[in-house]
Amino acid sequence: MVKPTVDDYLQKGIYGQKEIKPDERRKFLGTLRERVIVALKQSQVREKKVYPEVEMLMKQHPKAHLYLNGHMNYADLSKYIHVANRYGIRYTMVTNKEYNSEIGLVLAYDYAIDKEHIYLEQQEEKQTEKKKKPSLLKKIFTKKKFL
Repeated sequence: MVKPTVDDYLQKGIYGQKEIKPDERRKFLGTLRERVIVALKQSQVREKKVYPEVEMLMKQHPKAHLYLNGHMNYADLSKYIHVANRYGIRYTMVTNKEYNSEIGLVLAYDYAIDKEHIYLEQQEEKQTEKKKKPSLLKKIFTKKKFL
């Protein structure tokens, strides 16, 4: 192991601790993308209901850690804090003074899992898709026009 030099100590004092992938850490509320189980955008966290997929993942991964965007209102975050407490999941409110991530919530481990898909579809989008699909009865009784 190489001993730190006087220059290393000075650099650390001036610029702070060296960090791996600082932009990625800012985006994912202090953790790395490779560790993330699921992430929600701020707009998704602001929705009225808890995402059932997030609750299911908390139940399946009790040793994970929940990171919450400290720039958001506590009222929006509290429903996820209650779910985390229910399943014994530790959580941290992350507030970065220089950067406000578009991410509102991250459930992650402290080691890499490299999950391919970490984002969930917005619940409001799911509801509009359901509304767009006509029901079977509507299809049957719709008059067809012949040319």
